Amino acid sequence: MDDQNNELKHGLKTRHVTMISIGGVIGAGLFIGSGTMIMSTGPGALLSYIMAGLLIVLIMRMLGEMAVVNPDSGSFSTYAHQAIGPWAGYTIGWLYWFNWVIIVTIEATLLGEMVNNFLPSIPAWSASLVFPIVMMITNIYSVKTYGEIEYWLAFIKVAAIVIFLGLGTAIMLGLVPGIEAQSLSSVTAASTFLPHGWIPMILGVIFITFSLSGSEVAAIAAGESENPEKNIIRAINAVVWRLLLFFVGSVAVLVMVIPPGAKDLLKSPFASVFAMAGLPAAAQIMKAVIFISLLSVLNSGLYTSSRMLYSLAKKGSAPTFLANVNKRGVPIWALAASVFFAYVFTLFKFISPDTLFSFLANSSGGVTIVMYIFIAISHFLLRRKREKENPSMLKVKMWLFPYLTYATILILFSIFIAQAFIDSMRLQFYLTSILTILVIGSYFVFYHKRELADHLTEIKSEGVKTKKVRQTVN
Repeated sequence: MDDQNNELKHGLKTRHVTMISIGGVIGAGLFIGSGTMIMSTGPGALLSYIMAGLLIVLIMRMLGEMAVVNPDSGSFSTYAHQAIGPWAGYTIGWLYWFNWVIIVTIEATLLGEMVNNFLPSIPAWSASLVFPIVMMITNIYSVKTYGEIEYWLAFIKVAAIVIFLGLGTAIMLGLVPGIEAQSLSSVTAASTFLPHGWIPMILGVIFITFSLSGSEVAAIAAGESENPEKNIIRAINAVVWRLLLFFVGSVAVLVMVIPPGAKDLLKSPFASVFAMAGLPAAAQIMKAVIFISLLSVLNSGLYTSSRMLYSLAKKGSAPTFLANVNKRGVPIWALAASVFFAYVFTLFKFISPDTLFSFLANSSGGVTIVMYIFIAISHFLLRRKREKENPSMLKVKMWLFPYLTYATILILFSIFIAQAFIDSMRLQFYLTSILTILVIGSYFVFYHKRELADHLTEIKSEGVKTKKVRQTVN
């Protein structure tokens, strides 16, 4: 272990940071979930994606402002610690770690099921156990190796989306024979644009906001980049606008190309568009892309959860041994702990999927919005403080401060509370709220007393030193 400083290495390039973040967001939620959203909302789902995307832009701008001043692997947990208090950094750090470990578990089980479907002789549970350990090995070697592997995994997903967008554009321009896109007037007609009314579109914003979780990984990964201050804003800007292009652009293609009400086509929308254009083996190709997407999200999840756990340990909010790094600067124990709990949760998934694992998944389901709320409040408090103390530190600024920050906080609280009134999200709302309260309580039970004791010890130590100085002088 690197006992001298236990610091992470700065081995990531800007392209690595950008792709790590994109890799954490683009998965089955886009390739499959977009079709489900269009089925429930109609072409108006495009508005849902635009509104949710703009909200993420605002949150990432706030995070970018704070991260340029203080690039740190703990990211928003560190900023919450500084702005609101140690309890806030502790709370959101542990909640975020738990959320990503659950995501790793879900991705691993989906990968196991895909392997089982292709090779029935291999049980899904055994295949699920292989992928976390394989991705752990890529993480252990060095952060640069991990970044390079994740870059190419994410690159394949991005390439698939770019090809899809190019094909969709060609179809809409009438350049692909045998297939005709919907006219803009027919898609935007009052009877077809929102066939089920405005409510599904508004609910769609809530669901999509959750599905865009992962873009914040740019701020975490930038702490290990070669030039954090320079790379962090580049990476965050690149992630935000590329995600908007990929998500909004893809949905625009889907609503223009797939006929309204074609539910069979929307079950696997990307594969359907490729098949409509006459591309052979479209379904198999998209299955391969989805497989790589799941692997990429799992890879990003292990990286992100280990860095958050490492940061918590560095701040004294987790066992100190989790802050140890190997000679290549990788937080090996934090990574091992994340994989271990991912295995435990995977076991729960196969033993008790509808009770125990469902309880854990719903408990983590609302963490994304809680995280965004902490980011927005931290930004407001730190921005006020820096404007008074050292405004020259603010090299990147949130637009229209404080009004857009106020509006973002209000929207986020509204989205969080709205879960209580949505049947499919009500359990998630209550369990996430209870979990958040329990984590806050654990801080005051286990860590706050220790911090007070350490503080009192420091005061006594200073008192003893002062007394000795006085005696020496006399």
